[in-house]
Amino acid sequence: MAKESPFKADVVKGKVCLITGGGSGIGFEISTQFGKHGASVAIMGRRKQVLDAAVSSLHSLGINAVGFEGDVRKQEDARRVVESTVKHFGCLDILVNAAAGNFLVSAEDLSPNGFRTVIDIDSVGTFTMCHETLKYLKKGGHGRNSSRGGSILNITATLHYTASWYQIHVAAAKAAVDSITRNLALEWGTDYDIRVNGIAPGPIGDTPGMSKLVPDEIKSKTREVMPLYKIGEKWDIAMAALYLVSDAGELL
Repeated sequence: MAKESPFKADVVKGKVCLITGGGSGIGFEISTQFGKHGASVAIMGRRKQVLDAAVSSLHSLGINAVGFEGDVRKQEDARRVVESTVKHFGCLDILVNAAAGNFLVSAEDLSPNGFRTVIDIDSVGTFTMCHETLKYLKKGGHGRNSSRGGSILNITATLHYTASWYQIHVAAAKAAVDSITRNLALEWGTDYDIRVNGIAPGPIGDTPGMSKLVPDEIKSKTREVMPLYKIGEKWDIAMAALYLVSDAGELL
């Protein structure tokens, strides 16, 4: 049964958002909830079939959505997708970096190339997307109707807060994303009135991260150590995201 949103249906009405990794998992739930609450949504991803299915699903809900193929690791793709979003909708208000790479492997079996791949997607990809959207998100930027700056939201994880088995590459990448978030919040918040925040989900049910990376026997034990004895849901993260990019979160 669908949960009822605590927000008004028009809380982000008129906003244009670009969501990397927005065609699946947490990214798609964020795309859906932003659209349900009035935003126009552009999603970016590498797999055309996934993008097409996601856009079709969003359209079925009456959401103004478009999909653009692109790889966040490639600056030319990032620039093209950002420019295409602005051309399609007229402006850009929100960037959500939800694209991520992950696989289980021990440190001794992880090749430097495999390590680099995840760093490139998560860390370099996040910075590249932020870099390419700056001129549109900053106060007084191209196409902005508001006198305020826009918003950037980076989706990370909790792996690097302690240590995790077979996740050294992901932990390093997410630690870098946290650092990027804090530094851009300082620089671009001060210079350009851009709000930069991050969300670090723990275990979230019905996501590729849980289905591919967590065996069933560990899933049951995971619930036992959760304060509420339950695994989080994608909806939970989407509601937090909605709050952070809305006017209600403008002091964060």
